[in-house]
Amino acid sequence: MVTEQQGNIVNILIAKLSAIGDVVHTLPSLAALRQLYPQAHITWVVEEAAADLIDGHPHLDRVLISRRKHWQQDFKKGNFSKNIQEIRFFVNALRDRPYDLVIDFHGLFKSAVLVWLSGGTRKLGFDSMQEGSGLFYTEKIPEDMGKHAVDRYLDFLAYLGAKSGKADGVNAPEFLIPSDDRNIQKVSALLSKSHLDIDEPFVAINPVALWDTKLWREDRFAMLADRIVGELNIPVVITGSADEKPYTESIIKEAKTAKVVDLAGQTTLKDLACLYRQAAVVVTTDSGPMHIAAAVGTPVVALFGPTEPRRTGPYGAGHTVISKKLPCSPCFLKQCRTRECMEGITVEEVLEGVKEKLGEKTETV
Repeated sequence: MVTEQQGNIVNILIAKLSAIGDVVHTLPSLAALRQLYPQAHITWVVEEAAADLIDGHPHLDRVLISRRKHWQQDFKKGNFSKNIQEIRFFVNALRDRPYDLVIDFHGLFKSAVLVWLSGGTRKLGFDSMQEGSGLFYTEKIPEDMGKHAVDRYLDFLAYLGAKSGKADGVNAPEFLIPSDDRNIQKVSALLSKSHLDIDEPFVAINPVALWDTKLWREDRFAMLADRIVGELNIPVVITGSADEKPYTESIIKEAKTAKVVDLAGQTTLKDLACLYRQAAVVVTTDSGPMHIAAAVGTPVVALFGPTEPRRTGPYGAGHTVISKKLPCSPCFLKQCRTRECMEGITVEEVLEGVKEKLGEKTETV
């Protein structure tokens, strides 16, 4: 415990660059950090893809955006001078405050380098040495991979003297995703344009994930949507990014009912949080949107294959994880010839999960 040093902490830098789910997992640590150091200036360095989640966050004083992937693509195209100038500007911004404390929640080489470049006095990270990241820190804590990611990150705050904020404690983790009236109005407009009553319940389906091994077949999602509409008389809203539009469109094409709406590519991350907040249930693969849904408190039915729900499943009570306990699970492979773990999940199982969540929601109203 280092609570005696609280008064010396004036400037804090958080490094959690990506992905969407990982940034969501870090939000409770940000809230606990603000509680521990209420007067400190807190900066978060993040990559573009997840920046919308923390832009305008009330616990943050500044957000620095690393355009690392964009810079890499530009270098491949031969755009050197503009890129170098932009990177120099970013590094100068990273170093323009004398950070008393820098916390690397990411724990990879790309984040550890930024921690080092920041020039911070105390550089805190995990002692896992993944990609050599531990070489850049002045202080390290053990990383317990048996814990959920949310709780692993909160271990930093326990080390720093904050209350741990475990789900079964007095202070539950705070997942604050900032949004405003513009996000709410946009979501209402999208639903109205799709001929959905904004006051009536709907089931949201997020069918896409970054890994091929996390995907469930389009025809099964289509069958699930048809049965939700037909048997439960509740419309279905499909979500996804603009890049995922071909996948969501194939589901719409397979579905036989007209009450399946495709909103892929039409929402920002903050819009998505507002949309999920209005949903009765979110059915999803293991993905960033799954964590957004759990963060806003909507019941989640999550389809898990190659990964470990205990580490990265939907956080908190009231969620259902459907997975097959195979001898090879969890394998954490991004490619698999059979994808047996996901192929084994049936439409009936997922539908029963949705019915269960809707029943629980009705009982609490």
